[in-house]
Amino acid sequence: MTTDVRPSARLTSSDVDEFIERGFVRIDGAFPRRLADEALDILWRDTGCKRLDRSTWTKPVVRLGAYSEPPFVQAANTRALHAAFDRLVGLGRWMPRGTLGTFPVRFPTRTDPGDTGWHVDPSFDTESEDFLSWRLNVVSKGRALLMLFLFSDVGPDDAPTRLREGSHHDVARMLAPAGEQGLTLGELAANRFAESAHRNVVTATGEAGTVYLCHPFLVHAAQRHRGTRPRFLAQPPLLPAVPLALERPTGDYSPVELAIKRALERR
Repeated sequence: MTTDVRPSARLTSSDVDEFIERGFVRIDGAFPRRLADEALDILWRDTGCKRLDRSTWTKPVVRLGAYSEPPFVQAANTRALHAAFDRLVGLGRWMPRGTLGTFPVRFPTRTDPGDTGWHVDPSFDTESEDFLSWRLNVVSKGRALLMLFLFSDVGPDDAPTRLREGSHHDVARMLAPAGEQGLTLGELAANRFAESAHRNVVTATGEAGTVYLCHPFLVHAAQRHRGTRPRFLAQPPLLPAVPLALERPTGDYSPVELAIKRALERR
């Protein structure tokens, strides 16, 4: 199922170039605010907190699971997003989302929530309870995109996700020597991603309905909520329908693949 959004949300050639170089692109109005509002009613219920009673906001982070109710599925499957997936990953190379999640709901706090370190999201061998043993490889087995769906308005003080521009190139070069087997998150993070520490940092701000489509190797981090309004954000992967590849006889590389290839050419 798809829902309409304004045509201006479609990606341009400049947007695609930006994705390859910076590692992400922002789509404003990727899904309607009315869907965000409908979803918020469900999310607030599941937090166990009351919207108008700050005394119930006792935890810095409440983590909610995947959701398959209509507003979530419709938000993940707008025409603009499907067109963007085709453009970035390739026609027929991705799987539509049947759920949306997880949601790390962040509440205003004066204390460090303890989960704000720089990282990338692993994509295979994820059965273990030890998150640091989960793996990535240079062809991003199991993940085509990292996505950030804003279900509330997110300003600079509302714990926007931090993104290191261009850091996907650094991670690709780290993964390349490990081949198909790849590396565990623990191995990648051994030096706290110092290889990308020089990168410019931007924050994923925007109105409800904004979506950031990120390269799966983009280094990112949470931060403490310094504002007044809880932040509701989903961070699902886009799953590949066919494996990503760095050698295609036809030369029909997607922007996700081109970003990796360019990173390796610049070593």
